This record gives sequence, structure tokens and C-alpha cells, in this order.
Amino acid sequence: MLQVGSVLQGRYRITGVIGVGGMGSVYQARDLRFPNVVRYVAVKEMLNLTTDQGMREMTLRTFERESDMLASLSHPAIPGIYDYFPSKTRAYLVMEYINGRDLDAILSASNERLPVSLVQQWAVELCDVLGYLHAQEPEPIIFRDVKPSNIMIDQHGRLRLVDFGIAKIFQQGQKGTMIGTEGYSAPEQYRGEANPASDVYGIGATLHHLLTGRDPRLEPPFTFADRPIREVNPDVSPEFEAVVMKALSFDPADRYPNAGAMKEALLKIVGLAPAAGAQPAAAHVDESAVWDTASSGVTALWRFCCEDEVRSSPVVHRGVVYVGAYDNNLYALNAADGTFRWKYPTSEGISSSPAVADAENLVLFGSLDQLLYAVDTRLGQLSWTVATHGAVQSSPAIAHGHVFFGSDDGNLYAVRLATGRVQWKWPGGVPIRSRPLVAGEMIVVGLESGDVVGIDLSGQMIWRFKAKRAVVSSPAERDGLVFFGSMDWHVYALDLARGWKVWSFRTNKPVVSSPAIGEDKLFIGSVDGSLYALDLSSGKEKWHFETAGQITSSPVYSEGAVYFGGIDGKVYSVEAKSGRLRWSYETGGPIPSSPALYEGVVYIGSMDHCIYALKA
Repeated sequence: MLQVGSVLQGRYRITGVIGVGGMGSVYQARDLRFPNVVRYVAVKEMLNLTTDQGMREMTLRTFERESDMLASLSHPAIPGIYDYFPSKTRAYLVMEYINGRDLDAILSASNERLPVSLVQQWAVELCDVLGYLHAQEPEPIIFRDVKPSNIMIDQHGRLRLVDFGIAKIFQQGQKGTMIGTEGYSAPEQYRGEANPASDVYGIGATLHHLLTGRDPRLEPPFTFADRPIREVNPDVSPEFEAVVMKALSFDPADRYPNAGAMKEALLKIVGLAPAAGAQPAAAHVDESAVWDTASSGVTALWRFCCEDEVRSSPVVHRGVVYVGAYDNNLYALNAADGTFRWKYPTSEGISSSPAVADAENLVLFGSLDQLLYAVDTRLGQLSWTVATHGAVQSSPAIAHGHVFFGSDDGNLYAVRLATGRVQWKWPGGVPIRSRPLVAGEMIVVGLESGDVVGIDLSGQMIWRFKAKRAVVSSPAERDGLVFFGSMDWHVYALDLARGWKVWSFRTNKPVVSSPAIGEDKLFIGSVDGSLYALDLSSGKEKWHFETAGQITSSPVYSEGAVYFGGIDGKVYSVEAKSGRLRWSYETGGPIPSSPALYEGVVYIGSMDHCIYALKA
């Protein structure tokens, strides 16, 4: 076994052991090519100790096949591969490090049954990635070992498929050795046969285990038909049980033919629109949608679904909706009907909200991959990037021919739009996740330290105000006052020129939401679940509207109404004057995204993976 501190290829320093098996180990390592950033990778080791030369070569070819296969795949749930190198007695595969827990560990740590809705979400995500493998050309790829320990949930809550050691390109009629895990493997795998329906069986066995807590490795083989799910877990709907039990049919012909078909069956019962694939298409709400929109008085015009959560807030420009998602893509959609125009891929998720530079035909946005991107709005092609040394979660602001944005590396950047050249950067020393406000000659931005600073256009700090906790709320300005919220539970109004406090208002919990202004009121949400309307000049409360969950979405004011999303999964519209509810619309997940209004339509994203267009 490799020792902690040893270095492979002069590049990968071993920092820990992730797992140990009979054929080798998996290590955590730091990539030394990035000296200023701690970048971890996973190093998979294969021992090749046999003295038989033919067996040694076959084992090495098998490991090389896994490397080549992984390198050819591109899906958010499949770890990226970075490097491969053999030695005399070992071979190494360097891949993306997944920070999270596998489903086996989650099951073991849970004292209660897992929420059915969460298992349904994982089921759709698992079918999506396996459906991607089954759709490979010219032949499908069969994973052959679907089980909880090979499925991880990362730190962002995303499902990831790991350990491709026995995945196999399917060739009709070809037999092989029985490979898989007893209890999860389909009957035909015991005969050395595997096809896409074999993976479907593994999905069914995994879901049965998650829903019932009964480990199939401890049960007689192929007896799932004698163990109905609802007898153990009555929270499972009959429809969901039927899908899982169909996947567990003894005869492959009685199962779903592949994971893609099973995913479609799941989507019909969990109320989600089909997720977008390599060529996304708009997902329209039809008359049989599960939500009763008529009773709430709002019409859903369309919805478009991505491969992962939408936390970014959309922006609409010249009839096009731009929005980022945690599936690592920025999407451009036609605002009128939600049809797909183009998408641009990054290396990590996108929580930053985009901004459009009209004269330059650029849409700008940050990514957790530490880059700010400038993409041509017409073709979806990259114009330039700016590299930072931290995730870019601050949304960009455009003014004076520049784009201003913060990074988790602690710097505020000013970049020329025409060239992508960094004009200056101001060192804040702590992550900057607030969107900068550019008001005339002043730039105002909040910091994780609780500082809010005023900076001139040359990058020199003019004033500093200190809140008691972090400021991720993005400032707004009106009549020489700048407004923002803080994690110290307060909303503040400062004098723009000097940074002096004019007033503050205390909510009942932290404030992440950014303010909106209309009708001489300031509208802002709080983690206490309320949207507040405050008098602009005094900070006195005019009214507040309570929801069933936190509000981290930032409101938007338009024509006498305020629009915002809630962690309770609803989009709200309330009257700006009175705070009375106009309508609400329920999505399939929490809504940290903030709305955009364009020509009488509200556009907003949800953690159910979808972007919605709602009639205002």
C-alpha cells in the first residue's frame, strides 16, 4: 500500500486512503501542479502481482480499457478522468475526487427510513446516467454492478456513479464470466450474460433496499416478488412500487429494456418533466400536469428541465433566457416558448447569475471551476475567460465597459469587456459572493467577513462599513442610499458617498436575499420565512408576508407586484402596497433562484432541475 506523503509521477502526493480491496486501493491525493490551490484527485491503484505473463498483460489491458472508456464519456454523474500510467507491478488511474458518501453508508447511518421523495429523485438521476451509458454508440455500455456502494451522493447532493471496473461494452450474444454482486445482480449474469436490462435489475434491487432497508445480499436470491415494498414501507405509492417491481422481473423481457425507458416510467409518477440530455428540448406543461395552476390563478407557459439543480437566477435579454445550472452548463432558451438555442459547458456547477453586455454581444457568468466566462450570445461560443483562485459565486455587474465580480479567492476583479484583460483587483482577503453594485463612480460590495466596502473606479477603497456577520446579499441603490442584508439578521441602509449607517432593521433570522425597490419601499426576504416591505427613508416595517420556509431568493418588483421564490418550493406574487397574496405556484423543489420579469412573464429556476415561465 502507498504511504501517505509519497508522490506519484512527481505530481500526485498521497494524502489519504479512500478504500482498500483485493486488487488494489483507492487514494486521495493532492495535485501538485496547482501549488496555490488545494486540488484533490482520486488515484485508483490496480495491483498486478501475477507471475504469469499472459495474465499480467490481460489484467493490464482490462485496466486500460476502463481508463479509455471513462475518458470517452461525458456526463455530470460520471467522474472525470485526468491521467493514466502503469508501472511494473501496478497501474494507476487518476480521476475526479468525489467528496461525499455512498448510498451504503447513508443507509447504515440512517436510523429512520429514507424519504420516499428523496429515493425517487435518486432513482431518476441513477436511471439518467445509466440511460446515458446504454445509449452509447455503436454499442451500449453495461455497468453490471449497480449497488448502493457504487453510487455516491456528493457534497452538493448530486448522484455520482463510481467504480467502472467491470463495466462492459455490450455485444449481442457474447457470454462472459459471472461478474457482479450477489443480491443485486440479475439472474442472467450468473450465466455470464449481461445486457441493458441487467442494469435495470440492479437499479430495482438498489431501490428496493433503499425503500425497505432489507439488504438483498442477506435474502434468498431472486425472491423480490415475495417481498412487496409497501408491506414494509406504506409511504411508497403503488405506482412507484410497480415501477421498481417491474425492474426486478426474473425474465429480462419483462423488465424495462434499458435505464432510459425506466426513467421515463419514473418521471410519469413523480411529476417531473423529462430532463434535458445532450440536445435539450423544451419541456412544456400540458393539460394533465400534476399541479393545479387554475386554482392559484397563474398560468405556466412552459418549463425546461436540466440535468441538475437550478440555483442561478435567469436573465432575459432580447427574447432569450440565460441561466446556469449545477449540471455545469449555461443555457440559452427562447423566452417565448422555452425552446433550446444553445448551451455552454463549464467544469463545475454554476450558481452565479449571468449578466449580458449588449454592445459586445456577450453573456458573462462565473462557475465553481474558478473561472469567469464570456460567451458570445449569438452562437454560444467562448470569447474569453478570467481565471481566479477560488470559486466564482459572485454574479457579475457590467458598467463603464468593464465587468466587476468577486471570487472566493478574496479579490474583487475589474475586467475589460473588449479584451478580457484584468484591469485591477482589490484584495478583500475573504470570499466575495455578493454581486457588486456600480452606482456612478462608486462600487459597493459585501464580503464574507461582514464588511461592506465602497471602492472607486480605480480600485481604491473609499469607505468600509462593518456588519456583525457575512454579507452575501447584493446591494441596491436609490437616492444616495445603498441597501443590503446581512447574516447578522439585519437589513441596512448606508450613505452611498461615506458609508455611514442611516438605519437598520432586524429580522428574526439571517438575511441572504438581495433587496428590490419599488413604491418607496424596500422588499427583502429573510431565512425566517418572511418577505419584508420596509420604508425606504426610515426602515420601518410596512408589512411582511409569511411563507412555509426560508426565503433566500431575491424579490423583483414590477407594476405594483413583488415576485420571489421560497424554499418551500413555491413562486409567490404579492401586492406591493398591502402584502396580500396575488398567486402562488408550486414547483417540485426548493427555490433559491430569483425571478426575472420580461414582457409580462416571470422566469425562475428551481432545485427540481427546471426553469419555469409563469404568466405574471
